[in-house]
Amino acid sequence: MGGLQSLAQIAIAAMITPRERGRYSGYLSSVTALSTIGGPLLGGVIVDTSWLGWRWCFFIGVPIAAAALVLLQKTLRLPVLRRAEVKIDYLGATLITAGVSLLLIWISFVGDAFAWLSWPSFAMAGGAVLLLALAIWAEARAAEPIVPLGIVRQHTTALAILGSLAVGTAMYGAAVFLSQYFQVSRGYTPTEAGLLTIPMMVGILIASIVAGCLITRTGRIKPFIVAGAVSLTVGFAVLGFIDHRTPLVILSVAMLCVGVGVGTTMQNFVLVVQNVVPLKDVGAASSTVAFFRSLGGTIGVSVLGAVLTRQVSERINHDLASAGLANPARRAA
Repeated sequence: MGGLQSLAQIAIAAMITPRERGRYSGYLSSVTALSTIGGPLLGGVIVDTSWLGWRWCFFIGVPIAAAALVLLQKTLRLPVLRRAEVKIDYLGATLITAGVSLLLIWISFVGDAFAWLSWPSFAMAGGAVLLLALAIWAEARAAEPIVPLGIVRQHTTALAILGSLAVGTAMYGAAVFLSQYFQVSRGYTPTEAGLLTIPMMVGILIASIVAGCLITRTGRIKPFIVAGAVSLTVGFAVLGFIDHRTPLVILSVAMLCVGVGVGTTMQNFVLVVQNVVPLKDVGAASSTVAFFRSLGGTIGVSVLGAVLTRQVSERINHDLASAGLANPARRAA
């Protein structure tokens, strides 16, 4: 999936002129985001269908992938430019993956399985920092680094990477935790929970296509990214205050704002980078932005999941204590 995300963006950059990329990036953004947000809806239908079952949430991707493979083989025609002595940065990829994974594992368990000031915290946090420092050292010396430091140091590219990190956190976090909210807090079925996220899907679909076409027509990207960031912030600010009694109309408006924000920012960060780096670095730059967007999604699910678990546990313990009851799990411990 990581390779396909980057290669799709690289293929667009290779086929489409910079002025026309906005429109096609909008199409790609709408498909990517729609599938990400629409996944819970399809998954809910599959889970609620007795003769399918939850395993088909995994099997359903096989025929889609097979059809895409056949279609691409028959229709995609790109010029082949072979390069000699290409070196894959295995060391950098390993160090980055290990460092980020260790950091996320630490964030997920600290404060619950062990204290902030404890030897597991020092070992995991210190180990993550050490691995990431070694990754920077390796990337600075690699012939063809996974994350080219020269690209990351550029002001525009650095801001696009930070923006992609935030958008990835927002998109994947919203898709996962809104589905849980509708099922656990509101008591809806998986299918109903998926249907209730439609406002976010509509926002992403419309905003990404409209913004892409307007970027191609006007040649300006920044106003759309700024407007999308504001919309995303407003949407999450509202979602930050919801509870089990919040009217669905307010939830729908907030999700629509989130969808509009994601639709006008996600692929446009890639577009910004592709338009400022040299042609020879388009592939590496696009891959870097896609990597940090996926990393943001991982952070959104892991970190926000850990925060949610702790808050729910603390609230349950507090309410049980207020009622004069003890938490059965704590009593057993």
